[in-house]
Amino acid sequence: MTDPEPMKNNHLPPNLVANLQSVLIGRRPTTGSGGETDSKQAVEDPQIISSSSATPAEETAVDDGSKKPVVLVTNAEGIGSPGLTFLVESLVREGQYDVHVCVPDSDKSVSGHSITIHQTVAATSAEIKGVTAFEVSGSPADCVSLALSGALYSWSKPTLVISGINKGSNCGHHIFYSGAVAGAREALMSGVPSLAISLNWKKEGSQESDFKDAADVCLPLINAAIRDIEKGIFPRNCLLNIEIPTAPSANQGFKLARQSLSRYPSSWQAVSANRHPSSGQFMSMHQSLGIQLAQLGRDASAAGAARRFGAQRKTVEIESVATAGKPEQKEVVKKYFRLEFLEKEQEAVDEDFDFRVVENGYIAVTPISLELQVEPDIQASASNWLATLLKGVEEAGEADA
Repeated sequence: MTDPEPMKNNHLPPNLVANLQSVLIGRRPTTGSGGETDSKQAVEDPQIISSSSATPAEETAVDDGSKKPVVLVTNAEGIGSPGLTFLVESLVREGQYDVHVCVPDSDKSVSGHSITIHQTVAATSAEIKGVTAFEVSGSPADCVSLALSGALYSWSKPTLVISGINKGSNCGHHIFYSGAVAGAREALMSGVPSLAISLNWKKEGSQESDFKDAADVCLPLINAAIRDIEKGIFPRNCLLNIEIPTAPSANQGFKLARQSLSRYPSSWQAVSANRHPSSGQFMSMHQSLGIQLAQLGRDASAAGAARRFGAQRKTVEIESVATAGKPEQKEVVKKYFRLEFLEKEQEAVDEDFDFRVVENGYIAVTPISLELQVEPDIQASASNWLATLLKGVEEAGEADA
């Protein structure tokens, strides 16, 4: 079975290719299967841009008297993520940006675009050298929304929002689960240009130093994006989903990709009750203790209320037992399950799909739009179905009459 067609409204902005080509020239030669270098291909193929060359200093330098561009960095995995650490270090080392960090205070990798409403969210300062950082008791979307509100920082609209570097691929349908992509999408919804960056991490073979390489190879693209945002020529109405191959330092360059509809199959596995991990194992000791104490307090209050209520109803219950008997109690069944995504070999599909581009060793650059327009064939299908339904309801009403 072949992979479904890509989303047709996920267009490829031509100015992105031109902008990156003007900055990321000088692709390093790589040896092909026939022993010849691929450098000629990089020049001839407008979709492929080198990730190894640095941005010319004269094009990205900031005058001493000018204000540095503000860059907001978020992620889904929290402050201790190596992807965040190496990305922030790279940006700070450039010395050209005013870097701020706002991330969840716990792992929210698969939180999707969830937000927190009608509840208090805490923002706690965190220590990261060279930047202003906060941990937020919310989702990645909460972090970006709060940061852009003007309530947390002295600014409300940074030059660029970067979400990442995420541990694991976010190709295809996984963008809907991804908290990292949601952070970038929240920025786009607020009118701020954004990038979502992910590393195609593999349990067997990947190591923490790969995040440093991933940050290094993405830096030229980040520099180019900020430069073109300030010039007003960065692609509008879309975020860029950057997917880095498993071996970042051996990448074949940047390549524009199309979002696929691929999805790893999900597998729900039953977990025995005696092996079910308590919630405390997923939290810090202090968080777990606090929740346990709060639960004990709630249980004690509930027990006290039940005793008082029972004392008030004692006479009534005794009188009613003889006539009504003891009420039947229904057994409560509680089961435990764990969800895992299974890796599988993808079918042969278009080489421009995001996951195929990454598999071939390129850094995939996939524009993701907020456009909600439904394709004409889907609209027509839904229209026909609704017309048939309404006709059936009308005929049924006439028959009853």
